[in-house]
Amino acid sequence: MADASATAPSAGPHASPSRSINNSKEPSRATTPSNAPVEKPPDEGSKLKTFLSVLRRFIGVADLAAVRFSLPAQLLEPTPNLEYWNYLDRPETFISIGDSDEALGRMLGTLRFWFTKDLKYVKGKPCKPYNSTLGEFFRCNWEVDDTSPPLKHHPTSAPSSSRASTSGDGKKVRISYLTEQTSHHPPVSAFYIDCPEKGITAKGFDQISAKFTGTNIRVIAGAHNLGIFITLHNRDNEQYQLTHPAAYLGGLLKGSLSVSVADSCYVTCPQTKIKVILQYIEEGWLGRSQNKVEGVIFKYDPNNDTKTKIKEVADKDVLGRIEGSWQDKVYYTLGSQPFNKSSEKLVLIDINPLFPIPKIIPPLEQQLPNESRKFWEHVTNAIVNKQYSLATTLKQEIEEKQRARATERKTANKDWQPRFFTGAVTPIGKPDLTKDGEEALKGLHDNDFELEPNQEYGA
Repeated sequence: MADASATAPSAGPHASPSRSINNSKEPSRATTPSNAPVEKPPDEGSKLKTFLSVLRRFIGVADLAAVRFSLPAQLLEPTPNLEYWNYLDRPETFISIGDSDEALGRMLGTLRFWFTKDLKYVKGKPCKPYNSTLGEFFRCNWEVDDTSPPLKHHPTSAPSSSRASTSGDGKKVRISYLTEQTSHHPPVSAFYIDCPEKGITAKGFDQISAKFTGTNIRVIAGAHNLGIFITLHNRDNEQYQLTHPAAYLGGLLKGSLSVSVADSCYVTCPQTKIKVILQYIEEGWLGRSQNKVEGVIFKYDPNNDTKTKIKEVADKDVLGRIEGSWQDKVYYTLGSQPFNKSSEKLVLIDINPLFPIPKIIPPLEQQLPNESRKFWEHVTNAIVNKQYSLATTLKQEIEEKQRARATERKTANKDWQPRFFTGAVTPIGKPDLTKDGEEALKGLHDNDFELEPNQEYGA
């Protein structure tokens, strides 16, 4: 779930006046002087101590993400939120979802993707990227081998896959990604993932609601975030909805950050009438962390979808079961028998050898001024160069310009309209692309990164 406003960190002069949004096509930006003082970077302990002192001001606040408090630059990672937040840590698992000719095989492929989408938290530390600004956008490609192994989907069958017929031997498959900050209050971004070669797309709104309890930060999906919607266009447009569980950022008092999950989430496909309930179990005996997940795959009635707990599912409807650690290995069994009594436990995904795959990002000179890397370029350079006071000043300038332009729009009684998506928070859960959005994606597919400049900017 996305805008990471309340996510914890990993490791002067007033802002210049904002030019009118109607008279300027490019925001002004201070440059990074080479003679700005270099400062000693804070260690992780002092960063957490400072962050905790900020958080304590918000104990009892219903939604930290809506507050959008500003942090000093030394607490930030030099990464734009829209770049940091995506679900394609392992794109090859995404493009393989539709490979199986069997409905159960495609659901298993969806689950395999699910357990790789947040690999950054398993293999790296939580971090605090920049807050996204209104109208900011990010785009990139991934190019991967179509190498995900097929999944066995029937007790008496061998694994099957239609992968070879779509990708060819040794050919790279391109996946394109476009996301835009469509709303500032509440902070919402829309995203679209497209792989024409494999006939698969995904879309959704990213929005979080976060609350500081005094010992950890609880993060849940916001009202406009109904999950990830995946469509298999080569499978009669089957659509899968994947909802997000609540997550917790802990270790604030100990000085060692960690992400845990203790909640239920669901994957549903109305066309195949298959549903999955996943239950994340965090605390075990004597409070020991388990990072455990268990689940059930079963036949359901899309018109009477009432089952939300594993124990509510009748054995006669069960197609398979899930169990394991979402930070290690996840297994599945076929059939209705209990997981521990099954004679064959199959590996769904082994997280251990996997790391996030790098993105292919348009060259900086071909990016627009409100494109994430370009937009935050000077702040990033200052942080990388340990010029934290300068970085904080530049960041405050951006925040002031965003507020000024919001005031101008309010005075003119004008609502902000996203460029690449048809609405700020609509249609519900499933954003649609505008003509500009379609052209931007097509350009990514063709490695053509030129875009027409914006007519106006949000920040």
